[in-house]
Amino acid sequence: MVNVDTAQRPQPETTTQATRSRIALIGTGGRSEMYIRAILDQHADVAELVALSDANPGRVEYYQRLLQELGAPGPADSFKPGDLTQYIRANAIDRVIVTTPDYTHADYIVEALEAGADVVVEKPLTIDAEGCRRITAAVAATGRNVVVTFNYRYSPRNSALKHVIQDGVIGRVTSIDFSWVLDTVHGADYFRRWHRDKQNSGGLLIHKASHHFDLVNWWIDDVPERVYASGGLRFYGAKNAAERGLGARPERGTTERGTVPEAEGTTGGGTTKDPFALDLREDERLRGLYYDNEKFDGYRRDQDVFTEGITIEDNLALTVDYDGGPTLSYSLNAHSPWEGYRVAVNGTEGRAELEVVERAAVVHSTDKKTVVDPSATPVEEDDAVRRNGERLVVQRHWEPAYEVPIVNGEGGHGGGDNLLLSDLFNGPGEDPLGRPSGYLDGLRSVSVGIAGNLSLETELPVRISELDLGVELRRGRA
Repeated sequence: MVNVDTAQRPQPETTTQATRSRIALIGTGGRSEMYIRAILDQHADVAELVALSDANPGRVEYYQRLLQELGAPGPADSFKPGDLTQYIRANAIDRVIVTTPDYTHADYIVEALEAGADVVVEKPLTIDAEGCRRITAAVAATGRNVVVTFNYRYSPRNSALKHVIQDGVIGRVTSIDFSWVLDTVHGADYFRRWHRDKQNSGGLLIHKASHHFDLVNWWIDDVPERVYASGGLRFYGAKNAAERGLGARPERGTTERGTVPEAEGTTGGGTTKDPFALDLREDERLRGLYYDNEKFDGYRRDQDVFTEGITIEDNLALTVDYDGGPTLSYSLNAHSPWEGYRVAVNGTEGRAELEVVERAAVVHSTDKKTVVDPSATPVEEDDAVRRNGERLVVQRHWEPAYEVPIVNGEGGHGGGDNLLLSDLFNGPGEDPLGRPSGYLDGLRSVSVGIAGNLSLETELPVRISELDLGVELRRGRA
């Protein structure tokens, strides 16, 4: 077993205008655009986008056109994913950015490291224990760097809570209550795409909740030790739809008319717009990336959420014990009428409570439906009772409560994305909050989901040490 805790933080790169970091990006789906724009714009002085790669050539061409729109001097190179090693070595690639489906992450990370490049990878690091072991071995053998991008750490509201805990305002942490709700736009979207198959995504405990587990690990500066999970598919899928009396439905959202009789969640007679259907033609970006390129691989981005073949859960609850003593109670719901999260951190000297409402209501009389992720693209969709917004309240024992100010910046996640990209391309400076993350943080976050999935299978608690991830996750232990 290797102790690689010193590799947790990425090391600053000594780049100049003449020696920009040469970058290849593999996986030209929706998540790649943030990196492409950053390289072509505010970080063009330290980074160069050399090449794009994807199994679907139409998506590569989509981003080649975007490069032209952004004023790139010419198109980027392109290569087939199977030629990654050859391309890295032949073109002196310094870093590979991996934004492919989750189940491919371990393969591309290991291959890039062994070919001589560092790696930046979207969360999750990987989806299973075998992938963790392979990545751990490759890092140890090559000495190269892997960064998992946890942009939620940089969101001002989450940083504000970290400040409160780190400064000892509520004393030593004893427990955390964390509830995350995804609405019937954003939550439903995981049941339309490749994520709906657990073999592709590891389920929401891996793909989505790894963000949330990383937040807890970082907030309390501790390491998860034991996990007990419960949950299931209770809303989406063909069986649940049949039990609620839904009739026949199109297999996909991009239908000829885009309507179904008596769509669930509506009242009255006749034909109405289906609130669970995603018509790719309604969004220029989704059409250009996916609908227009189905001819290359047959991938449908708009599958119906009430069909057969869904193997992930939509309701989940976990109890996680931490090495330092705290216990996390976590829940995830993927069919809520509003989106956001509530976290309460209990300490020996008080309590901190953060409530975030990212979309107060899903109202289909507006044009907000195609804003799938309201945390990345804020929407104003308040209702008469609930309001979009965020509030951090702290109360020490025997004292009145007070609100902690949260100051947001420009861009996605309250300006957090821009801070993340700066650390990523310029190298992290001194950060008293420790927001820059490395692959060990990725391991610690995904370990909770891996253990949770095993607990769902066995109906028993699982110790993370039993997963044999190839490295000791607890700090300072060999």
